[in-house]
Amino acid sequence: MEFSLSDDQTMLIEVVRDLLRKREGRRDEYLRAIYEEQSFPEELWDDMGQVGILGALVPEEYGGTGLGLLGMAIALEEFATHGLANAFCVLTTMANMAILRGGSEEQKRHWMPRIAEGKVKCAFAITEPDAGTNSFRMRSFAQRDGEVYRLSGGKGWITGADVADQILVVARTVPLQEIEAQGLPRTHGVGLFLIDADAAGLEKQVMNTAGIEGFRQFMLYFDGVEVPLERRIGDEQAGVAVLFQALNPERILAAATAIGMSEFALEKAVAHAAERSVFGDTPIGAYQAVQHPLARVRIAQEGARLLTHKAAWLFDQHLPPDEVGHYANMAKLAGSELAVDAIDAAIQTHGGGGFIRDNHLINLWAAARLLKTAPINNEMILNQIAEHMLGLPRSY
Repeated sequence: MEFSLSDDQTMLIEVVRDLLRKREGRRDEYLRAIYEEQSFPEELWDDMGQVGILGALVPEEYGGTGLGLLGMAIALEEFATHGLANAFCVLTTMANMAILRGGSEEQKRHWMPRIAEGKVKCAFAITEPDAGTNSFRMRSFAQRDGEVYRLSGGKGWITGADVADQILVVARTVPLQEIEAQGLPRTHGVGLFLIDADAAGLEKQVMNTAGIEGFRQFMLYFDGVEVPLERRIGDEQAGVAVLFQALNPERILAAATAIGMSEFALEKAVAHAAERSVFGDTPIGAYQAVQHPLARVRIAQEGARLLTHKAAWLFDQHLPPDEVGHYANMAKLAGSELAVDAIDAAIQTHGGGGFIRDNHLINLWAAARLLKTAPINNEMILNQIAEHMLGLPRSY
């Protein structure tokens, strides 16, 4: 076993840290924009393209850096450590992976260089009001009509639909009733489609939600949106096989982001605890009631980071999606619980100061709490682990 980072990974961390040091003077400005205005600074997106993060999962032959998912996870953790997590980077990665592992050669050569350069941002649309945890109940339907599909239906909680260039939409190509009548698995008859974010027939309705750093969420309504045949990613009936190549990276990168969030909170808490005195000259950091929750955060960080790195490494080794999925899910659960515990401990350490927006902890709370619910809720992860890793009966 080898637990040290490679020379390339170590260099990547230094490059990212150097970039963030140069941006340090504007960090509070960025954090206010992200957490209070729901606006992610465009220059930070450009920075990610500059250091190769956006091209980490793009092979060099298509203009990428080939850093792999592990390299990308390490880099996103560094950004989140500074409070600058970027959910849209994760969503664009999902579209990239769908194209890389399910698209045609023509699709790869067209889209991946643009993604690597940061010229294309992608939203992801699978969730519907009546199809959240059980996504295969979706009603959005793509009807084949010669050389095009006509997309109808609706999606909800779609992040960044207003700033996306493209939206990767998951829709049924065979109605669910027909699937059930034929006794086919619900995973059959699902397709993936990459559509223009300003396509005719697409309506966007902003939702009043919190939790996504720097981006708003939308209801999407498709009224016969025309999708050219060449915009379908993978097989018309078996898009689920491609979909899971995108879902595993999403969960792994969510875990890496959560670890970075926990470090952001921990550093603030430790600095405050070392300086703040209440009774005499002894800093509150000397009290075990303050020390122990922060020490537990540090321990949990190590465990979550190891799980995340292993999951990313397994993905980079092209292991079967089911096997990668076990570790991706465990990493996501561990990371999300870590982030919530870390921010809670930091807020408690700061006392009333934890609720001052300029400290950014209370703003970060919603983002961390969201990770226990999305991209998959932690209860479903426990169901999956119990059934598929422990061999217990299916519970739902």
